[in-house]
Amino acid sequence: MRIGIDLGGTKIEGIALDDSGAMLVRWRVATPQGDYRATVEAVAALVRTIEAEIGRQCTVGVGMPGALSQVSGRVKNSNSTCLIGQPLQGHLEAALAREVRLANDANCFALSEAIDGAGRGVRVVFGVILGTGVGGGIVVDGRLLEGPNAIAGEWGHNPLPLPNEDDLPLRPCYCGRAGCIETYLSGPALEREYALVGELAWIRYEARLARSLAGVINLLDPDVIVLGGGVSNVARLYASVPRLWAAHVFSDHVTTRLEKPTHGDSSGVRGAAWLWGGPPSR
Repeated sequence: MRIGIDLGGTKIEGIALDDSGAMLVRWRVATPQGDYRATVEAVAALVRTIEAEIGRQCTVGVGMPGALSQVSGRVKNSNSTCLIGQPLQGHLEAALAREVRLANDANCFALSEAIDGAGRGVRVVFGVILGTGVGGGIVVDGRLLEGPNAIAGEWGHNPLPLPNEDDLPLRPCYCGRAGCIETYLSGPALEREYALVGELAWIRYEARLARSLAGVINLLDPDVIVLGGGVSNVARLYASVPRLWAAHVFSDHVTTRLEKPTHGDSSGVRGAAWLWGGPPSR
């Protein structure tokens, strides 16, 4: 049995999967806002609740915003800023008295969709989160690619490619830079622009997303790009963005597919559970 936890900015979701990938239990609780210690206890309490319901101890994987520093083991690059600088893995392991595996939430999303979702059966999957923040994860041959700096796939903090008049002045980002992709493609950024210019916001958004994903294709050349997060529910993106990215991809023909997530907003939490290994080959 595997427990997956998706530690989000507004909610914490927990599930239990059996060895075939069937979901046995699902719980959601609100994330304590700005309170690190309460967040640790909320995650631990959710694990205990799930284990009490299924009657056994499980492995625990946690998807979180940000990553663990390869130097200090503490959280970095998180848009849930109360986590930054905290030894989250150590505190969770102490609270649960066992090993806990942690990964970036976008990595968990990508892993889920690569194992038994929209990217199943292909070699290279790029998973995208378009939500409160913008993140990404890379899976190659069924294995997460995290990199020596634990930032593989973090395209949201690259500069927006080819900014035009509609994109200027470059928008400030919480990371301290200006013009990050996240400041244009996150859900809140889209909402703010829609409030100002209405339907024109969608035309700008599609163009920005196409330029940004074209850069990913030029560098990684994935078989499949899977969209996640709230914005991924917008059907028009799956036709318009591939049509627009063709002008920016360095190839005469683009076979990369843009896909909806098979598991919807449960992909991240499923991927957290799969940090302990996917289902047996069938």
